[in-house]
Amino acid sequence: MKSLQIFDPALCCSSGVCGADVDQSLVTVSADIDWAKQQGAQIERFNLAQQPMAFAENAIVKAFLERSGVEALPLILIDGEVALAGRYPTRAELSRWLGFSPTIEVKTSASCCSGTSCC
Repeated sequence: MKSLQIFDPALCCSSGVCGADVDQSLVTVSADIDWAKQQGAQIERFNLAQQPMAFAENAIVKAFLERSGVEALPLILIDGEVALAGRYPTRAELSRWLGFSPTIEVKTSASCCSGTSCC
C-alpha cells in the first residue's frame, strides 16, 4: 500500500475545518481523506502551525519550502515523492494514486429518466 503525506499550510486545527469561515476545499479534501482511509489508505497530515518539525525534518519538504515558500502549500507526497503542490487533490486523484476505484454517484431524476437507463 502506498503512503500519502499532506503538508498543510498553517491551519487553525488539524483539518482546517473549524470556525465560522470554513474553506470549502478543506471540507472536500477532509471528506475525501476520510473516504480513502476507509478504503485502507495510509494518510498522514501535517499542519505547519501545529507540527513545524515535521516540515523541518523532511528533506524534500524543507527544500520545497526554501524554494517555493509557504504560499505554495499544500504539498502532497506519495511514498516520499512530490505528487502535487499548491492545491489539494481530488478524490479521483487520490483514487488513482492509491489504486482505488472512485465512488461514483449516479443521480437520477424522474424528469430526465422517466424510468429509463439514460442517466
